[in-house]
Amino acid sequence: MRSLIRRLLRRPATSPDVPVPPRPTQLPLRPWQIREWCFSVRRRGLDPVEIHSFLHRVADELATAQTALVAVQEENVRIKNALRAWQSAQSANRHYR
Repeated sequence: MRSLIRRLLRRPATSPDVPVPPRPTQLPLRPWQIREWCFSVRRRGLDPVEIHSFLHRVADELATAQTALVAVQEENVRIKNALRAWQSAQSANRHYR
């Protein structure tokens, strides 16, 4: 019941003459936005088109985040290997002086 009241209070009253502005799709989703997202209620429940578009948006952003994570992990491994090689070279140079 609380979620229904929150949803009704959050949703502005719209008339057929006033177009509803689209929700921002360019900004990355934040976890709180996903948790508090409200879908339009239709006669037979939630709007399936709106739900599918939202799920595709979340999936796209998740794919982007996972791709970036893999790239960062690979860069991390490369930097660690370079540091180990440099430390070994420095250690070898100091040992034989």
